[in-house]
Amino acid sequence: MLERYHRELLNFLSRQVNDRDTAADLAQESFVRVLAAQQAGQAVLDMRALLYRTARNLVIDQHRRNEVRRHDDLDALPEDQHPSAPQHLQPEDALAAQQVIRAYVATIEALPERCREAFVLHVFDDFTHAQIARHMGISTSMVEKHVVRAMVACKLCERRLRGELAPGQGEAGDPGHRRGAPN
Repeated sequence: MLERYHRELLNFLSRQVNDRDTAADLAQESFVRVLAAQQAGQAVLDMRALLYRTARNLVIDQHRRNEVRRHDDLDALPEDQHPSAPQHLQPEDALAAQQVIRAYVATIEALPERCREAFVLHVFDDFTHAQIARHMGISTSMVEKHVVRAMVACKLCERRLRGELAPGQGEAGDPGHRRGAPN
């Protein structure tokens, strides 16, 4: 049995673990377990299938042990050397992202209803200006004005978020706001 399947099993395991020495150890352990099962009186109908199943299970066990060791090694590191979560999962960044989203949503919700509807259809539903005009029963020119107005509001929101404008600055009714004046 050993001569018949050894090289084949060794090649299979080498591809699985990418290490010839480890593969040899796993192949030997597979043979030992199959022979032990045979000697215990267990009927082995397909020796090759049992060898491969045993070898595959040993590879899985080894992978699990390596993962546990890797986690144990991380636990042994000083606290300041632990790998951190990806940037987008950091609590401060997640909170900041939520605040940005809330600011944009509030800006869009504050738009006049028809302006908001045109903007949402254009940006989120990917309608063309002509499709929006037909859908809303208005001219394409009016759709363009609504979309531009909404985009200007979003741009002002972005500038406020970056700290370039004070809250409320740049809006109609703001004493420093002039039509056509750069913000």
